[in-house]
Amino acid sequence: MTVASEERKWAMGVLACAEPEALSALWEDWPGKPAFTWLRKPESGLVMVRGRMGGEGAAFNLGEMTVTRCALQLDDGTLGQACVQGRSAAKAEVSALVDALHQRSGDREAVRREILLPLEEARAAARQALAAETAATRVEFFTMVRGDSE
Repeated sequence: MTVASEERKWAMGVLACAEPEALSALWEDWPGKPAFTWLRKPESGLVMVRGRMGGEGAAFNLGEMTVTRCALQLDDGTLGQACVQGRSAAKAEVSALVDALHQRSGDREAVRREILLPLEEARAAARQALAAETAATRVEFFTMVRGDSE
């Protein structure tokens, strides 16, 4: 993969994992929202989630998950796509718009600084809070050895 595709992969991962409220709040502050046309309006459907035991075993069907996807084109021809968990058409639309803006060289750094990095930081803070909460309930087990082992 090229550096550009790795960067886009990271950006789309951040958007897919973002909390809808946080993404909407950051998008509200974005100046000059671009005009676009729909290539595929947001639509919800099911995907089969597959798993492997230990990451190495034979693949098996774990279950179905609801996703919403869409595709759009900015007036300058840049394409934006999104596929998000759940039924949030609004999150899919904003994610596709951010994806398209992130691909434009003139907007890339601003999108990264104003939208993607704050979302990534919020996700890291949520993970850290969950880890601290989990660590607080950790139980340490130990074994005592009796002195009359002979």
